[in-house]
Amino acid sequence: MILTVAILADQLLADHPAIAYAQSIMPADQIRIMLVESQARITLRQYQRHKLILVISAMRHYAAMLQQRGFAVDYYQTPRWRTALQQQADRYPDTQIITMAGSEYAARQAQQQWQDWVSSPVTVLANQQFLVSQHNPLAHTATSKRTVMEPFYRAMRQHFGVLIEADGTPTGGQWNFDSANRKKLPATRPLPNYPHFPPDTITQQVSREVADMPHARGDSADFDLAVDHAGAQAALDDFIQHRLPWFGDYEDAMSQRHHQLFHAVLSPYLNLGLLTPLQCVRAAEQAYRQGLAPLNAVEGFVRQIIGWREYMYVQYWRHMPALQTQNHWQATRELPSWFWQGQSGMHCLDTTIARVWRYGYTHHIERLMLISNFCMLTGIDPVAVNHWFLAGYIDAYDWVMWPNVSGMGLNADGGIIATKPYIASATYINKMSDYCGGCRYNPTVRHGADACPFNFLYWNFLLTHEQTLRANPRMGPAVLGLRYLADDERDSIRQQATIWLTQM
Repeated sequence: MILTVAILADQLLADHPAIAYAQSIMPADQIRIMLVESQARITLRQYQRHKLILVISAMRHYAAMLQQRGFAVDYYQTPRWRTALQQQADRYPDTQIITMAGSEYAARQAQQQWQDWVSSPVTVLANQQFLVSQHNPLAHTATSKRTVMEPFYRAMRQHFGVLIEADGTPTGGQWNFDSANRKKLPATRPLPNYPHFPPDTITQQVSREVADMPHARGDSADFDLAVDHAGAQAALDDFIQHRLPWFGDYEDAMSQRHHQLFHAVLSPYLNLGLLTPLQCVRAAEQAYRQGLAPLNAVEGFVRQIIGWREYMYVQYWRHMPALQTQNHWQATRELPSWFWQGQSGMHCLDTTIARVWRYGYTHHIERLMLISNFCMLTGIDPVAVNHWFLAGYIDAYDWVMWPNVSGMGLNADGGIIATKPYIASATYINKMSDYCGGCRYNPTVRHGADACPFNFLYWNFLLTHEQTLRANPRMGPAVLGLRYLADDERDSIRQQATIWLTQM
């Protein structure tokens, strides 16, 4: 009998639980590892080419690594997973299939159908790729109850002993140093060097294939991401040494100077399984203990990994599939075509969108306070926004995007995941970035020919939804600002916003 271990494309773990399980019940010479390049998934969206290169090359490198370890690997390039499973069952009629539950809702729905697709027995193991598989602070909370991340984050820190002292108190005497992490990047601040991973023979071949894919977007040139575990570890080491010490200070800063600044850019590797969460947070914590990075930087990084990332994953599974249809603000506008080219006339958005289609990456504040902020202020359909993020970002998967974009960025769930809409005018953008200096719009004017669209769109949103926003205590200061607007100014804002939205 043959035992087939079927591994999904985003489960490229060095120590895969399904392989370990197979080894515990079957001799090594009776185990086969199955990987699939599904054309249905590759062509599902107009994916950014760097994303396709990353995933496909990482899969092929993973297959090569397993073969070097002595495993027999069956690597399929088929129209869909179903075809590959049927071919595997035909090749090995007595095979049984072991797989780990997918991170995405659609993947798990498909895995439940595998038994119907093939005559082979199928066992689906619990997903072990996230820390909440070991400890989930929300496991016994009703799915309809609103929760906030901070208690979740503290419980995760305590359970895994991250930045916790011997007496159980948080390192530094407080749990959260976010207030220290809101500095604008000075124009004279030198930027660090960034890691580059020259494509090897496998990646070069993948790049040629992806360049010929007519549905994909962006340029396949300049791809320099890590595609295996050693490269991902090197990327982590580089971040710890060269950017972590200043990550906290400039975590929220935006700049036209570079798309990475002091960010880690480790999410693509975490989301594929090339890195693990504890691997990252332990490295950061060690840097703090050794005096190589300040606490505000390390705590901020830890919060992103075992706080927000894990919290988003839990919330995704608590609220799917409803997340895909929620539209609390009744946003129905189409996504502007310039989201695929970056020609809005606003320097901040055009720069950020151009980076998406060149690199497949912008950091979290640009995603939240530029792109999602704009989409919420203009009332763009949440489904369209999510699909755009899923197509453009190298680290985008359903479990990441739906709670982050619909929940936090667009507040489409009505505040279940995030406790307030994250909206802002050009004042915030000007405060946290250097974009406004290179833009034709004036960030200090509310309305008029020179006014930044973020300004009149922001005030128009407040005026349109004033009563709803008043019910949210966290929106109080913003709504109170409306009292300074005279009736004629309100009319001017509404009129300009209406014209602009019509022409958008």
